[in-house]
Amino acid sequence: MHRSSRLTRRAALGLSAAALPLAAAAPASAADGLPRKLTARAWLVADHGSGEVLAAYQAHRKLPPASTLKMLFADTVLGKFGRTERYTVTEADLADIPAGSSLVGVKAGVTYTVEQLWQGVFLHSGNDAVHVLARMNGGIARTVAEMQARAADLQATDTHVVSPDGFDHKGQLSSAYDLTLFARHGLRNADFREYCATKTADFPAGGKKTFQIQNTDRLLTGAYGLRTYQGLIGVKNGYTSNAGNTFTGAATRDGRTLLVTVMHPASGANAVYEETAALLDWGFGKGSSAKAVDILAKPLSEGGASPSPTRRTAQAAAGAPGTMADDPSPWRLLEGAASTAALLAGGAYALRRRRSGEGGGGRGAAGGRHRS
Repeated sequence: MHRSSRLTRRAALGLSAAALPLAAAAPASAADGLPRKLTARAWLVADHGSGEVLAAYQAHRKLPPASTLKMLFADTVLGKFGRTERYTVTEADLADIPAGSSLVGVKAGVTYTVEQLWQGVFLHSGNDAVHVLARMNGGIARTVAEMQARAADLQATDTHVVSPDGFDHKGQLSSAYDLTLFARHGLRNADFREYCATKTADFPAGGKKTFQIQNTDRLLTGAYGLRTYQGLIGVKNGYTSNAGNTFTGAATRDGRTLLVTVMHPASGANAVYEETAALLDWGFGKGSSAKAVDILAKPLSEGGASPSPTRRTAQAAAGAPGTMADDPSPWRLLEGAASTAALLAGGAYALRRRRSGEGGGGRGAAGGRHRS
């Protein structure tokens, strides 16, 4: 696909293969006032209640998710164990944690409640806590298979799960669209919502000793020079050298909840939060009157319709492999669902659709350290 002002709206939206040219002359209402300084490789803004996607860029681009994949892990496993259930960790539970992982400090021989283990997952992104819970769930392989099945049910078809912790394993990929699906579905669970909103917790250190852990979501805690974001309710951040910084955030104002996912901004550990805050500001402001450019898929188990063969053809046409794969251009495509107008920051190209077939993640050494 070439950068062209003649694009098919329906192909770009993945509705059908019918050609319907987009006009690049007039700005789409969805684009009004969008932040100018967005450097992320992919991002998406959606309404939590309706599922409407208000604006997006490369939403189906497959990228390493880092610890944001823990949202899918939690959505898959969280309901299987009671909060007060206790478990004594063994050496075997901790034997297969990848070197360089972020750790909350789980120790063999210490007994933890399920609640404490989930606090280790959500607050400190502890891969040790993830692996213990996965072992409780029947093992890593079983948990990965269940996560992949849950992703399929949620219609998160950009996601390939290799490990439950989001570490930089080859082929472990997701997208801004899919991460938003995980957050939206997970937030329906009261425990999920409570854990991701918890700022601090006391974590067992062995015996009767504890130490405090703090949520690494900087928009929630205001750490590292950032202000807390008004109305923020979570949900999950992540970092590896390969994935860069990733974050899905949710905030509520005046009874309305928005979801924003930002993946791999160009630089700076605070950039992922700053760009998320800017997109949330837009969503609560000018975005409140924006026309939807898409809608988040409904789970198949809840009656969601899977894409038809025609839609799959349109998706492939709108997101063929190799198109704009690593283009750092700041151009943005924003599609108005009720109009054929598109705003571009310097030209036009199709919003990447699902099953783009585009591999490739963040550059850099694989196996980088989680700091999420």
